[in-house]
Amino acid sequence: MSKDPYRDQLKQEFGTLFDTLKLDETQRHYLRSRWLDQVLWMEGKAGKARDRYYRLRLTTIIGGVLVPVLVSLNNIGNRNLDVTVRWSTVGISTVVAACAAVEEFFKYGERWRHYRRSVESLKTQGWQFSQLTGLYTQYPNHEDAFDFFASQIEDIIQKDVEIYSTTVALAQKHEEGAKQGQF
Repeated sequence: MSKDPYRDQLKQEFGTLFDTLKLDETQRHYLRSRWLDQVLWMEGKAGKARDRYYRLRLTTIIGGVLVPVLVSLNNIGNRNLDVTVRWSTVGISTVVAACAAVEEFFKYGERWRHYRRSVESLKTQGWQFSQLTGLYTQYPNHEDAFDFFASQIEDIIQKDVEIYSTTVALAQKHEEGAKQGQF
């Protein structure tokens, strides 16, 4: 059984689609090893980042709701129950703070949205190329449109790398500045 049926479905569907296009073997190889590989990789990264983001955020939200309830239960009058409530409050508060810090540090929400935008751009280009629509309507066939398609894909991948690198570098600069008291 596969870990990600959606990715398997994409691989199958696009593989079948590629076989119907009139392209030479080098162009088909590009579609599979560059375009499809990037689509599948980014789908996987987007899914993992989304899952981590949701887990951390939900833990933070639920814990953030529970802490005030536990604080309001303080001094019930039963010594054992008071101690349990106090330690539960400390424990849940610690988990909430840790989850918020981990999300802030790793920025899973931003990563998820970044990968989602990039993979959807790649898929849009793939579908438009396969149907000769959008930017590809001016081309009479897939072979003639292929160089433009490959150029569009490489532009998307390059922008993805630049944005991700800039975001990571900016976050690191911000962290260093905060440590030095500049922010």
